[in-house]
Amino acid sequence: MAVFGMVSAVSGFIKIRYLLDKAVIDNMVFRCHYRITTAILFTCCIIVTANNLIGDPISCINDGAIPMHVINTFCWITYTYTIPGQQHRQIGTDVAAPGLGNEYGQEKRYHSYYQWVPFVLFFQGLMFYVPHWVWKNMEDGKIRMITDGLRGMVSVPDDYRRDRQDRILKYFMNSLNTHNGYSFAYFFCELLNFINVIVNIFMVDKFLGGAFMSYGTDVVKFSNMDQDKRFDPMIEIFPRLTKCTFHKFGPSGSIQKHDTLCVLALNILNEKIYIFLWFWFIILATISGVAVLYSLVVIMMPTTRETIIKRSYRSGHRKEIAGLVRRLEIGDFLILHFLSQNLSTRSYSDMLQQLCGLLGASRTPSAPSTLEMNPSHPIYPPVENFGGGKETET
Repeated sequence: MAVFGMVSAVSGFIKIRYLLDKAVIDNMVFRCHYRITTAILFTCCIIVTANNLIGDPISCINDGAIPMHVINTFCWITYTYTIPGQQHRQIGTDVAAPGLGNEYGQEKRYHSYYQWVPFVLFFQGLMFYVPHWVWKNMEDGKIRMITDGLRGMVSVPDDYRRDRQDRILKYFMNSLNTHNGYSFAYFFCELLNFINVIVNIFMVDKFLGGAFMSYGTDVVKFSNMDQDKRFDPMIEIFPRLTKCTFHKFGPSGSIQKHDTLCVLALNILNEKIYIFLWFWFIILATISGVAVLYSLVVIMMPTTRETIIKRSYRSGHRKEIAGLVRRLEIGDFLILHFLSQNLSTRSYSDMLQQLCGLLGASRTPSAPSTLEMNPSHPIYPPVENFGGGKETET
């Protein structure tokens, strides 16, 4: 029950957060890193440390000259080993188990990673959370403060809604073309997500002795092989039966060598965890790379930004949206994009309609806009500066 209690605590990373509580400041791929992947890694860390699922993580047998708890502790805190040259031999006739046979003149493969698996998984979970933590601190609650009172589908009086929309418009017009640093921080953290997953793949490969890169493909090939001729690659990387050597002094003071066989029950979990992580990291690296390329296209091609705005502002004309995009820099566009994810369709469409009028009026002086002709309802009431500093009234 304690295990399920800890796992339920980790589920907080992937619970649904309503817009009334927190603003949306990233995309789905970004959330796959710091919510889903972090929750997966922390859950795996809890599972491999829950000994009651599999019993003792290691159990060794010997000739009785050494107490059982001593040899178990020694082999766990040092290392065990297998013989790679004895892997693909007939079990029961040639060898006792895969990788266990005649050691004379054979190279040994030492295994000590099982001591570090929970620590590495926990560290990886922190690594996947760091880009979100960096972005959250750089963003500093800007979108949350801007959209306060209008987030989600909450019903509000029309006067209150218009007042909040006017406050957002005032902030946006006063800070126009000053959000490039904001967008740079976001795109940098998005790139950091992609780099992080690639680094994790190479880090796990190094941790498992260079066997992780081809681990998933080897397992897929194994499942398609003939039953009588195939050898499980998971047992080769995560052996379930290994050897351990213990030295002690004999009655005459001479060194005595004791060979033991150790059952690594924990590897039955490790092999499943890492085959899942192999596929998940490949999928995550792929979609993260696509997300980075997509962001690059958005930065370099204004027509892409027009398409994105048109998707949320369906009542707007393409020429009107094209004119708006020409007046906005990439940072302003990112602010508008986040507003579209946090505001209702009605509020967002009304704001964009007024924004197109304001920017159009400032570009080509003509008849005053509707906002300027209504002195009884001031469009620019005194508001707090959502950027963090003090703002002077105009």
